[in-house]
Amino acid sequence: MEMEEESGKVSIYKAVRSIKRRENNVYNALRSIYEDSIFVGEISELWPQLPLVANLRCGLWYHSRFHATCYFKSTDGHSNNCSFSTSRLNLHLALLAATKGGCMIVDSTRRGKRFPDSMSRTIPIWTCVLNRAIRDFKNDWDCSLHLPLWIPETEKASIEKRLDEWTQQLKASGADIASIAAGLRKPLRPLWISQKTVIWLNEVPHHDSWDFTPIILISASASASASASSGVSVSQQRTTSEFSWNYIAGAGDDEESWARGLTPALFWNNVYDIINAGPHVCNHMVADIVEKSRVNRAYRGENAPQITLKPTTSPSLSHQQPLYLSPTTTTADKLRITWLGSTNMALASSQIDAADAIDVDCILNCDRESISISLPSTEAYLHLPILGSKFDRFSLLNNLPSAVSFAKLNLSQGKRLVVCCDNGEDISVCVCLAILMSLFDEKGCYDDGKSFSVTRVIKWDMRRRLVYVCKFATNARPSRGNLRQVFNFLIAGNGLQQPSTDD
Repeated sequence: MEMEEESGKVSIYKAVRSIKRRENNVYNALRSIYEDSIFVGEISELWPQLPLVANLRCGLWYHSRFHATCYFKSTDGHSNNCSFSTSRLNLHLALLAATKGGCMIVDSTRRGKRFPDSMSRTIPIWTCVLNRAIRDFKNDWDCSLHLPLWIPETEKASIEKRLDEWTQQLKASGADIASIAAGLRKPLRPLWISQKTVIWLNEVPHHDSWDFTPIILISASASASASASSGVSVSQQRTTSEFSWNYIAGAGDDEESWARGLTPALFWNNVYDIINAGPHVCNHMVADIVEKSRVNRAYRGENAPQITLKPTTSPSLSHQQPLYLSPTTTTADKLRITWLGSTNMALASSQIDAADAIDVDCILNCDRESISISLPSTEAYLHLPILGSKFDRFSLLNNLPSAVSFAKLNLSQGKRLVVCCDNGEDISVCVCLAILMSLFDEKGCYDDGKSFSVTRVIKWDMRRRLVYVCKFATNARPSRGNLRQVFNFLIAGNGLQQPSTDD
């Protein structure tokens, strides 16, 4: 009897999950994104001189054209657990704001709140810490912590206690604060706009009239009602003359669970066809768009693995459940080669083509799929199919010795090396970081590993080199698990053979 009751509980749980997944289907998500994008477009028109920036990855869905991207994580701004990440400094955003007089950042959240934690705390902390570091170069510079009104004073006080510590970390990271200070005329300061914000259109101030450089934070989605006990947002049914559909706040989040291989770029290239197709035809249309894009990339000689979908494992409800995308795709658009200063080393996605690789002598490919590009010799190409830390906690660590040896062989001859992975943002960044630490000195000059052989590597050394990489590769987003593998590799002395006693 107890087993039957337990079985009943499991089946009810699965039924609830199935209902939730049907509500969060592709059409509901894309239609919700489209509706929210109208609001984002209206706000962007209020300050047309300011660049529109997407906070990856969710924000990238909410407009057809962004000037740039940034990467602020909500986990750095969770209530009473805030932090300042030197791995995600987003210094390119500060330089962009300095050049344009400000910027607008787009993001969204599913959790029944008006703003994600990235906007409520992470970005305000970022602006304050940067202002404090810039104060060394400026007089009469506002360094106050500006938080939204809904943050309690007790929490604000606890954050303020850590600002000096975070400022020192920023200064010690090797970030080029002087360049930002030279470009900024006014201190950075966040402003918050959501769909509930009241704006008098005849009284919109010009951004240059403020006594600060505005970082306007646009939360794209309407606030969803939420369960007080669970905090789970509840979808809202909406109806047009043709269809009814469920509005999902923060629909762009967690795209792996619903997008079926569709990327923001593909969505906006086909937006009206998708929206007008309706919920019954949407899945088929999305699959057709994704497959046509794959075929076109393959025809152009780009890496284009076939999209595979797998059903969730529920024997009783499998015929009702949607299919979910296996983690083989990315939302990143095709990336050009990004050279890391004068190191003769570059980052790229595995979608590079012959036109991008004109000045390339050798390629280290870390993607799971091989690529086909004409190189001077077969020895100029090394394929190391490295898996992310979510799928294999030691894949990167086990392949780094081969990667560093290949880099040493080519860089020592003055050859130009490109390191690529599926998106050019994570694994390739970590491989470049290991190579820089192993073969280059603190100034970024190739020294064949001499400085590495006499240095006891600590995490701060690696963070400083990561800041150097991010100075050029602004889309770099290395995962914590992969960075941990790089550090373990370095402290184990796997980068190079120890120098002989004659040296």
